[in-house]
Amino acid sequence: MLPNFSPRYSPKRRQQNPPVWYSNLVILKKGEGVSVEDLTIAVVGATGAVGAEFLRIVEQRYAKPPRLRLMASKRSAGKRIAVGSEELVVEEATKDSFEGVDVAFISATSAVSRDLAPHAVAAGAVVIDDGSAFRMEANVPLVVPEVNGEDVEWHEGIISIPNCSTTPLVMAAHPLRELAPIRRVIADTYQSVSGAGASLVADLREQSARLVDADHSATASEPGQIAYNLIPQIDRFMDTGYTYEEQKMRQESQKILHDPELHISATCVRVPVYVSHSAAVHLEFERPVSVGEAREALASMPGLTVLDDPANNAYPMPWDVSGEDDVFVGRIRQDLSNPNGLALWIVSDNLRKGAALNSLQIAEELVKRDRLKPRAATTRV
Repeated sequence: MLPNFSPRYSPKRRQQNPPVWYSNLVILKKGEGVSVEDLTIAVVGATGAVGAEFLRIVEQRYAKPPRLRLMASKRSAGKRIAVGSEELVVEEATKDSFEGVDVAFISATSAVSRDLAPHAVAAGAVVIDDGSAFRMEANVPLVVPEVNGEDVEWHEGIISIPNCSTTPLVMAAHPLRELAPIRRVIADTYQSVSGAGASLVADLREQSARLVDADHSATASEPGQIAYNLIPQIDRFMDTGYTYEEQKMRQESQKILHDPELHISATCVRVPVYVSHSAAVHLEFERPVSVGEAREALASMPGLTVLDDPANNAYPMPWDVSGEDDVFVGRIRQDLSNPNGLALWIVSDNLRKGAALNSLQIAEELVKRDRLKPRAATTRV
């Protein structure tokens, strides 16, 4: 039975007055059963958007933060960042920076990851890498803990997290494929500017103010204009006509779902939204799957929230999902062009579940499976 959503209800108000239909939501109390706080964690890229979100989640998620060592480029070394009651100094990330580190979270360019990760592993750390450097390497697990957490068991020192548009797709596909095998996925993504870094965020702010009164009928768009515009290209084009971002979605989803034959076609679009990625997704199954079956399966998936009552204008939107840990799914409906098809709408915060949160959850998965223990003394004051 469809829950009775209020059109005025926002996910951000749920902790103040959570409605009964949020039965699948588990709000982790600080420090509840979590031993990640006993680890020493290096955060490479601590001054970037994902690094900042990582530190914010650490403050929110744990009663006491793990031992943190903040690292960045030489240019950012010496900066001070407040984390909880502490003020930490950013150090330059070098090949010799990882002695005594249990986990190295790297959110940087592929070149930085390839340069530093082997040295972190040699120093005894487990590397959780946010970039694309290692994702498709055969000996590197690509992990979304709710989907394939068991893959952390075979890591050889490096674990990758997927692209921030791949994660919500596999989070939704995973419970649905347990109803019936999926033959084909078509995904059109609408990706926020924060996924491209601080420069595009700044461009959106500047262009939005400057072009607000521009005559669209008489003026061509500027090169790279994102304000009041859509850009149907993310990353470079390939010989196939697809972009590298679109190829990543296909290959990464196949690897995470352990289904190399799964047919996936993606079109990735940059949109003038600051935070949260959205996707319109069509799935074709080997047999018909009802909307009711799909809704029930999605609602039972950890880390996923169904917000689906179009009659009351209740569906996920980027503004509301920004700052949320869950992947949100709505607009669940039968594909009228295909009796074996379903269509749905997915929104998630690309900086949280798409990057920083997923990394912390991998560390938690390693601890839970007894694959990661702090090397330093666990006594804290």
